[in-house]
Amino acid sequence: MFQRILIANRGEIALRVIRACRELGVESVAVFSAADRDSPYLALADRSICVGGAASSDSYLNIPRIIAAAEVSDVQAIHPGYGFLSENPNFAEICHSSHFVFIGPPHEAIRKMGLKTEARTIAQASKVPCVPGSEGAVDSDSAAYEMARAIGYPVLIKAAAGGGGKGMRVCREDGQLPAALQAARAEADAAFKNPSVYLEKFIDRPRHIEVQILADSYGNVVHCWERDCSVQRRHQKLIEESPAPNLPSRARRKICEAAVRLIKTAGYVNAGTCEFLVDSEYNFYFIEVNARIQVEHPVTEMLTGIDLVKQQIRIAAGEKLTIPQAEMPAFGHVIECRINAEDPDHGFRPTPGVITALRVPGGYGVRWDSHIQLGSRIPPNYDSLVGKLIVQAPTRIEAIAAMRRALDEFVIEGIQTTIPLHKRIFRNPDFIEGKVDTTWVERVLLPAKGAVGAAGS
Repeated sequence: MFQRILIANRGEIALRVIRACRELGVESVAVFSAADRDSPYLALADRSICVGGAASSDSYLNIPRIIAAAEVSDVQAIHPGYGFLSENPNFAEICHSSHFVFIGPPHEAIRKMGLKTEARTIAQASKVPCVPGSEGAVDSDSAAYEMARAIGYPVLIKAAAGGGGKGMRVCREDGQLPAALQAARAEADAAFKNPSVYLEKFIDRPRHIEVQILADSYGNVVHCWERDCSVQRRHQKLIEESPAPNLPSRARRKICEAAVRLIKTAGYVNAGTCEFLVDSEYNFYFIEVNARIQVEHPVTEMLTGIDLVKQQIRIAAGEKLTIPQAEMPAFGHVIECRINAEDPDHGFRPTPGVITALRVPGGYGVRWDSHIQLGSRIPPNYDSLVGKLIVQAPTRIEAIAAMRRALDEFVIEGIQTTIPLHKRIFRNPDFIEGKVDTTWVERVLLPAKGAVGAAGS
């Protein structure tokens, strides 16, 4: 096991890794920006180091400063968390060449999985169904026309690198294609420094179901069941739950087994998530691999009783998985709400500020993952995630009741949050019956309030 780990991230996930390190008897070194200097969670790390100014490019994305912090603090490994540098293959490779263990997949696997066209090729080699589409990047408008007509409208234009809905456009006819391609390429270039896009058949009103996997360096791969992430807005997840509601056991088994095959073919090591679209007939299609710990990992932790962050660290330290697939536990039903500092009634605009009042819900089966305290400042420089509220209960109906109660207990003042939206969702008949898809929030829920605009990640 490592003696000391540097955490190349901030906020809730940094605190989550600090706590895992403490329980493993490993020292933690937290980096921070000037904007996060007064964050209370830094006091829980064994050491903290400022790596630059408030801008992400000057701090949490500044690879030389992160590596320098690792060198001066004499760590053996670096945990990237999620976001920032977590899926940057160059960072993972630099960690390796600088003699630090990167707590995540090998840089070769990140590079392959980061390009969706490469990931599709691996999926096809694994006999995992993919959405019909181009086999590689579409470099010209004429090639895009030919491909769109071959697979049939509507089509989805997607960035070859990256995710989170950036560089993504739906096109329903030839006349929309040139403008949609131009917009998608420009957005992909701005977000990922790679303008390449590819085309897929657009699956109307799909569900978004992902499978959590763990893989060690000895060839052992297990899945930790699935999470349903269909409640989302503009490709940004709002609610996650497991088991996926109204998913037949046979479909669940086939999706989970497909994820394991794909991960084995890719030579992937550590934690990761395989994401799928599922249509109304329970056909499923691979879309991408998130080569990191997910924001929604607590759903799986509560369902299985497995600490995924500790597993990440143990795998990176060279330990073998000790959980046989046949004995993978699953306890009851788990639901998570992402609580963001955003105003849902005004286009989900970010609402940075200072927390002036805070009452966190508790009780049986309730978990709150967050770094905020009374007096904490939510800066405007980063993602608007404030924390994650998770509940576990024996059944889905009981979990919904527990989440309603927890949301009603919750008080955060000084900023506006997405809590009012979550309260509406958990009282909506469609959600209660599990009759939602990835378009449901915008198609059914938000029009009633007239909310428009872009959400945070």
